[in-house]
Amino acid sequence: MTQSSLFSSGSQLAPFVISSGLLRLSWNAIISLETVIDSKQGVKLSYKVHSVPFHGKDLKIIVFETQDHDVKVDLISFNDIKKKKFIDFEFLCTERNPVFSVNKDVFSLLHENHQILVQLKDEITSSTQLIVTGSGLAGSVASLFTIYLLDTNGSGKNRPLCITFGSPLIGDKKLQESISRSSTWNSCFLNVVSHNDPLPRLFITNKTTSYMPFGTFLLVSDEGSTSSENSEFILELLVALSSTNVQNQGFQSAEYGNIVESLFRKVICKNLTSQAENINLSDSLLASISLQLLALGLAPLIQESNISKKLKTLEVKFIMDKRTLFDPSRKLNVLKKDMAQLEWYKKKTKNQGIGYYDSFRNMYSHFDLDVIGFQKNLTKYWEKMVEEAEMKPQKEGSQFRTRWLYAGTNYRRMVEPLVIAEYYRDKGQDYVNKKRSKHLKKLENWLNEGNERTRDSLNKTNKHNVESILTLDSCFWAHVEEAIIACKEFKELNNEKAKNKLDEFEKYVYNLLKNYAVSPEIFLSGSSYIKWWNEYKAIKGSSYDSTLSSFMSKSENYKEYAEGTFDFL
Repeated sequence: MTQSSLFSSGSQLAPFVISSGLLRLSWNAIISLETVIDSKQGVKLSYKVHSVPFHGKDLKIIVFETQDHDVKVDLISFNDIKKKKFIDFEFLCTERNPVFSVNKDVFSLLHENHQILVQLKDEITSSTQLIVTGSGLAGSVASLFTIYLLDTNGSGKNRPLCITFGSPLIGDKKLQESISRSSTWNSCFLNVVSHNDPLPRLFITNKTTSYMPFGTFLLVSDEGSTSSENSEFILELLVALSSTNVQNQGFQSAEYGNIVESLFRKVICKNLTSQAENINLSDSLLASISLQLLALGLAPLIQESNISKKLKTLEVKFIMDKRTLFDPSRKLNVLKKDMAQLEWYKKKTKNQGIGYYDSFRNMYSHFDLDVIGFQKNLTKYWEKMVEEAEMKPQKEGSQFRTRWLYAGTNYRRMVEPLVIAEYYRDKGQDYVNKKRSKHLKKLENWLNEGNERTRDSLNKTNKHNVESILTLDSCFWAHVEEAIIACKEFKELNNEKAKNKLDEFEKYVYNLLKNYAVSPEIFLSGSSYIKWWNEYKAIKGSSYDSTLSSFMSKSENYKEYAEGTFDFL
């Protein structure tokens, strides 16, 4: 699909958002005392809880109000928040985004009223149909409180919906990324902004800002309205409004009442028809962006190529990113055939008496070349999977990792030996410290950090099925290669360090064997392990005696191991 056939649907989505009636309910709750069932006064902050009928059910609306309406531009980082022993936002942190920042004044209001807000949070259950709302600075507090709720109420059917009216932005790009990584979280925020209201643009100065919007924005003017969840697009529109409406300092938040009622009465934007006649319709995306600029009273900017092109670029990127969103379940089903191909390859090479590690290392046949494609497909997928997990907020990321632990562990144990084979084929050394990729380390960490029951299940071996297992330590062959290098160093230099490495490797191998944690393929005549053993045995001499040498001295022991009938002392 070409860019000229793309479309930005903000002008069509806005009436849909308005027609739900939720804006009217929220604003009426802000100004009404009739449906109040509970209220609480805190430090420069209060809240009212309303109960109203909505589609046959009780809808709770929490309205925040602030006594102090001044807010400064200063941000406070999560590192400084933690120093105040406030860790309620820690669930938002991701491995990629360990630190974010929020507006210092808004956080202070939340922090100073923490006790009453904890009580309020405890009264909210997963079955509560809930709107959290506020106007101006109180709306910013409502947004921060809603983020606070996401830790326990951010999934499931009845997620909270935060509706703000003319509120300042509350956090930086890192916060926006943490919220936006979960589409369900991002959908919990709806921000209504009048083109005449300077407060939402308070922290946007000279087209630069550390702040970033998140959630859905409904931008309204006398001419119409538009809606978007594209944070970069929204920021650019706020910048544009800032440059043309700086004189509107007399705007009062109470005007949102008239705006909401006016919006509700309109089904489509008015007075756009004649102005839209001059819009070039050959580019549907540019035309739809122009309609949104018209709806916000920004008609003069339509002729400015820079703003139009920038908005188009931002919208194209947003649309394409959504289309190419990584879908782990769908892609894994496709990639299962690549794992099946590797399983087939493993069996075939075993029947040839060499094993899949050494067959791939030495590239004996065209089948070895075919494996390269399967390996690359799987590696690309799991690199992306690990990246996704790192970018998810802690709680969601933990659930995500647990869900994919079995498949990720199976992939690592199957594919990492191929990576190691390629590395040592190219004369590499010290794979574990110098070459091992981040995503393989992370997959191993997932297993080690997983719950004990899952970890034990994936590490448990049954000696009666040892014939079919993948070696539990996916770096086993790297240790074999290093032991072969150590044999060479010891023979050439009589190196004490090499001797210690060989002693440690012997203990390591025997421990794996004793626990039936290594595949019997290592005993195939063409394997690198047998190559190491022959070199090691020559170094130690015929009189050398150890638990491993005793086991390795008889070929029938290999057969008993493969059958699961050898008893280690």
